[in-house]
Amino acid sequence: MKKVYFLSTCSTCKDIMKLWDLSEVEKINLKKQPLTELDLNELYSISKSYELLFNKRAILFRDKKKEFVEIVEKNYRDMIISHYSFLKRPILLINGKLFIGNSKEVVYAASIELKK
Repeated sequence: MKKVYFLSTCSTCKDIMKLWDLSEVEKINLKKQPLTELDLNELYSISKSYELLFNKRAILFRDKKKEFVEIVEKNYRDMIISHYSFLKRPILLINGKLFIGNSKEVVYAASIELKK
């Protein structure tokens, strides 16, 4: 299974996706196709952490984190399911591996994996 989770309105996602050959990859625009619990379970089964999948830069998170004394995995999971902005992006799932976020290292490693 090859999938990329992204936002079509995110310029960073657009720029990164131009670098990758996604001709054989299912593209999932999170605004049009909200993340399902099944999708999130699949991502979690590989990452073993909801926190790794969580976008701590999300504007909604600034207000939301005030609600918690301590944020645990279940809180990250619930927030990700509640709104697309809480999922770090882009996320590329390919060959049983996840490439999460937009760091140069992740983008480069994903590029290499896509060429295999």
